Amino acid sequence: MGLQEKFGTAEAKIDWTAQRLTRIKPSPTVSLFGRVAELRAQGRSIIGLVAGEPDFDTPDNIKEAAIKAIRDGQTKYTAVDGTPALKEAICSKFSRENGLTYKPNQVIVSVGGKHVIYNAFVATLSPGDEVIIQAPYWVSYPEMVLLCDGVPVIVPCAASRQFKLDAADLEKAITPRTKWVVLNSPSNPSGAAYAPAELKVITDVLLRHPHVLVMTDDIYEHLTYGDFTFKTAAQIEPGLYDRTLTVNGVSKTYCMTGWRIGYAAGPAAIVKSMAAVQSHSTTNPTSISQAAAVEALNGPQDFIAVNRAALARRRDMIVDRLNRIKGLHCHKPEGAFYVFPSCEGTIGRKTPAGKLIASDEDFVRYLLEDAGVGLVFGAAFGMSPHFRVSYAASDEVLGEACDRTSKACAELR
Repeated sequence: MGLQEKFGTAEAKIDWTAQRLTRIKPSPTVSLFGRVAELRAQGRSIIGLVAGEPDFDTPDNIKEAAIKAIRDGQTKYTAVDGTPALKEAICSKFSRENGLTYKPNQVIVSVGGKHVIYNAFVATLSPGDEVIIQAPYWVSYPEMVLLCDGVPVIVPCAASRQFKLDAADLEKAITPRTKWVVLNSPSNPSGAAYAPAELKVITDVLLRHPHVLVMTDDIYEHLTYGDFTFKTAAQIEPGLYDRTLTVNGVSKTYCMTGWRIGYAAGPAAIVKSMAAVQSHSTTNPTSISQAAAVEALNGPQDFIAVNRAALARRRDMIVDRLNRIKGLHCHKPEGAFYVFPSCEGTIGRKTPAGKLIASDEDFVRYLLEDAGVGLVFGAAFGMSPHFRVSYAASDEVLGEACDRTSKACAELR
């Protein structure tokens, strides 16, 4: 008798999956992005407004810096936590734009902003530690906390408050087990951004709880509109400087999503621990991408205003168009390149095929399968009944998406 006959197949007998993976869900945005690609491969006309990615190309000077780095032989390992040149550029950026002074030993460079945040949680969370996250939230925050044996504490931020955290709700959520509070401004998925006075109310609460670390995800810092003034937490309240990790990166502002460079600055001890984690996972970020990021931060910045103006125009257009559609309501956000409309008016209605729209996920699936518009349902971000639209697409594409959405909603009964 063979071993397979005696014991059965390994697949039938053993579950190789790590226990920690039972705590998390796959990324809904990645899943929907894949479904968009699948339908396109079938020959369907699909408008994908799922990915959080600028449609503008990386500026030529940044590309040329990468090409020069290759030609100059900058193709070897670098320091685990970033090259000296990039760390200096990051220190200069924080000083120039945020009025924050950091030394290179307070800075870490990682493989994208997501990697920075994950490293921070791995380096600091022990089982049962709590992380306060405002909802709607970026899909990966709570999942990363769970992977690190932490406990996500979700604080809803209602549409009536423009999806912003109420200071009293934050105060109630803090316990002796709270390790971090995560602030994301401008926000993914809502686009909500905290004006300096609004952020000061939040930092006042945090000052009263010295055991709590503060993580500010500022990846959309330069994508704010009108007369909005961006400030980050440690800038608003210097008393939080010694326990704030300020996270940023080149993906959104510099249209470098595929280059995978994120960075953070904060307490040297935490940064050192994050670098230790990184030394046993990815080691250094790509040397070529780091050279390109130096040019991004130190080079011409004039294109940012041009891109921002285009995004502001698109925001205004899509908010106006969505608010004309029966069953939808869309708040005008201050920043990022997302809107987070309510689809409450479609819940309980039926599609032309007779399928009940019972949730925002049903609504988004209907738009994708029947209208060819790919969006992300609000439950993925911890708030229903909403959905996220990325308006980082051309005016023509956004206009067609609105036309299709309007027609699909009109056909609901």
